Amino acid sequence: MGNIYAVTNQKGGVGKTTTTVNLAAALADAGKKVLLIDLDPQGNASTGCGIDKDAIDKSSYDVIMTTAKAADAIIRPDDLSFDVMPTNSDLTAAEVQLLEVKLREHRLRLALESTREKYDFILIDCPPSLSMLTLNALVASKGVIIPIQCEYYALEGLSSLLKTIERVKQRANPALEVTGLIRTMFDARNNLAGQVSRQLITHFNKKVFHSIIPRNVRLAEAPSHGIPVISYDRSSRGSIAYMAMASEFMRRESTSTPEKVDT
Repeated sequence: MGNIYAVTNQKGGVGKTTTTVNLAAALADAGKKVLLIDLDPQGNASTGCGIDKDAIDKSSYDVIMTTAKAADAIIRPDDLSFDVMPTNSDLTAAEVQLLEVKLREHRLRLALESTREKYDFILIDCPPSLSMLTLNALVASKGVIIPIQCEYYALEGLSSLLKTIERVKQRANPALEVTGLIRTMFDARNNLAGQVSRQLITHFNKKVFHSIIPRNVRLAEAPSHGIPVISYDRSSRGSIAYMAMASEFMRRESTSTPEKVDT
């Protein structure tokens, strides 16, 4: 049965969607069966996979509101080797509608029960907020991957996210753990980036991935072509970095033992 991972950070612009799309592609390239779930109403992960948001029939909105089965909302985009449950702006309405239903934070978990056995890994691209949608992702997941940019405000909001994860673990999902923090858009020439990177390692130790995602033009260009960077330019630094992250991620998960993260 496939393990589910929420890719989240309440701070926007840290490479969350880029990480979800390209980690999914790299895992699929390694021969794994992967499903990417777009749970961000902006739908950037969907467009980054070449999907026309305005033309989709069923989406993650329909699944989380139980008007469609998960299998009916999953598609295989052309030229990609992993599946996608896309979304669009309709998902914005779910935030309000979920407040009025029973088991609102468990909707996604329940919807995926009949589908997860088909995959090795399921990655959820969360919205950049601690919303009901993010809560659904956390309740459904085994682990949390936190993309973080090594800049002055990098740790801002991280404490709130970790406290939310701990509350979800205590109240709704005892299996939930922080899988790791991945440093994104890293510029080795920037002294501050190096300082923040060292702070992360000091505080989170082995939870910080050894892999580092650099700032890379080809990585930034790939979404406009509707494909992951591994398909756009396999030899680019961004592609190589995500393939390295995927290898490290698979090694970690094959030998994972829970390690508490201080909140």
